[in-house]
Amino acid sequence: MTNTPKFSLEALTVLEAVARHSSFAKAASELHKVPSAISYSVAQLEASLGFQLFDRTGRVIKLTPMGADFLIEARRLLRSVTDMEQRLAQLCAGWEAELRIAVDTVFGVQSLYSLLPAFDALCSGTRLQLREEAFGGCWDALEADRADIVIAGLGAGGVPPGGGYSVCPLGAIAFDYVVAPVHPLAALAEQVGRPLTDAEVRLHRAVSVADSSRYRPPRTIGILSGQNTLTVSTMDDKLAAQLQGFGAGFMPRHLAQPEMKRGGLVRLDVEQPRPEAVFCLAWRRDTLGKSGHWWVEQFETRTEAASAFFALFDRPA
Repeated sequence: MTNTPKFSLEALTVLEAVARHSSFAKAASELHKVPSAISYSVAQLEASLGFQLFDRTGRVIKLTPMGADFLIEARRLLRSVTDMEQRLAQLCAGWEAELRIAVDTVFGVQSLYSLLPAFDALCSGTRLQLREEAFGGCWDALEADRADIVIAGLGAGGVPPGGGYSVCPLGAIAFDYVVAPVHPLAALAEQVGRPLTDAEVRLHRAVSVADSSRYRPPRTIGILSGQNTLTVSTMDDKLAAQLQGFGAGFMPRHLAQPEMKRGGLVRLDVEQPRPEAVFCLAWRRDTLGKSGHWWVEQFETRTEAASAFFALFDRPA
């Protein structure tokens, strides 16, 4: 057996207007009704609830304590309904309710923040979910439907099989092998005056970012066989560890270069330098709405809003 609701959204709207104006007449004017209809609606609502909402004994009506508590919940419900109506209107207009973007940890989600003001100006109503992944994690998220758009390395497993995806090349990121000035490898490199051999590097701990893939086989880059490692979750964590001398390893040039200028890191030549990594934008063609296509366009056409992101590819050696 279904219980009959004790109030309607219309009754809550009347309640909110009367409380805001402290007047039946002003509420009636706002809602384009006669005062008697407003008074009757409030009386019916009080009868259904079993308590008085307003104290009418003075010259100005005011909420009773129970009425004040009920108004808080009524306003919360009215806001929820309004939000739902607006979101449904946005969906009907082709805007997604939510857009999920996964970004390789080489860039981090903060690399997209410069695009947010322009996106907010669209008033799309789309909720954004920005997540950071490492190595094959972006491709894994795209394939497992945890992301609609990814910024991923082409060498990290590649586009999922089966079709249904589009890819836009973005550029290549350079990497430098860096350590803190106090790290033993810094002194060794200065002493020998040549690229460090694998045997010399292998004796010292490397800092590695864990592959965030859930279903794809995990991968590592720049770790020598038998080398001790400190594994962290993000590139920012890796940078912090290397700045404190806890290990050595390759860092994206756009992250390492500012620290080298400050003296927090030094660049070393090694026997096996890491080649540039090529990155791309990829997305699921069948799920993107207007918000998703807007984000794709920013990267495909390299808009002014995306210029801060593309600047990360242009750091000189």
